[in-house]
Amino acid sequence: MPLMPKLLPLTVLIASIFCPPVFADGPTGDVGGGVAFEARDPTASRYVARPVPYFDLTWGDVDLASDNGLAWHALRNGALSVGPYVNYLPGRSSEGPLNGMHDVHDMADTGLFVEYAPQPWVRVFARLGEAIGSAGKQGGTLGQVGGELDYPLGDKAFGSTQLVAHYADQRLTQTFFGVDRQESQATGISAYHASGGWQNVTLSQGGAYSLDDHWKLLGGVSWIHLTGSAADSSIVGEKGHVNQGMVQTAVSYHF
Repeated sequence: MPLMPKLLPLTVLIASIFCPPVFADGPTGDVGGGVAFEARDPTASRYVARPVPYFDLTWGDVDLASDNGLAWHALRNGALSVGPYVNYLPGRSSEGPLNGMHDVHDMADTGLFVEYAPQPWVRVFARLGEAIGSAGKQGGTLGQVGGELDYPLGDKAFGSTQLVAHYADQRLTQTFFGVDRQESQATGISAYHASGGWQNVTLSQGGAYSLDDHWKLLGGVSWIHLTGSAADSSIVGEKGHVNQGMVQTAVSYHF
């Protein structure tokens, strides 16, 4: 395993010991729930509609968001902040079009982030983490580089646009996109050995409408374009899609 993934959990632990988080009086933000129509796995072998929780909370230097997980701004210098994070990485079960493939277990994505936000409505960020908690050769190194812009759409409506490039090393790309010889015989999907690199580019457009001082209607659409070895996977070519979509809607309560 490369040296950087080995050091990530240790760095998070050291930061937690010597830089304890600073909490305000209590958390503020939004909690709620809704429905998402999205790809069941990164290859988009099929789509599913499922209920999803929604939360976007801040408690001092700690953020908790349904899409970005738990993040702690351990070091701040003006608009720049750095710290550890942990997030949930969903796995995959070998059902439907992927019957005969290996299961991918749910994992934890833990690592470090850096964020630059010169204004409350704009930020750029990068993440480097390790997918851990799974057996065998599953897991690996992953990262993100992206930016987000928030803006008003009217008296009670706000919009948000985000562009993110996702990276995965060879082991993690092989976990989701690779096909060995036994799996090829069982499924009829051509054998494929994946390599690492930029896995996809995701463009997301969100919106929020305030019903009153506390309740909001939320919505969002995303376009995911697979790149590199992920796009060349035989699973994607024979069962999935290079271009993918996601639609979400939710109701949240602000406090």
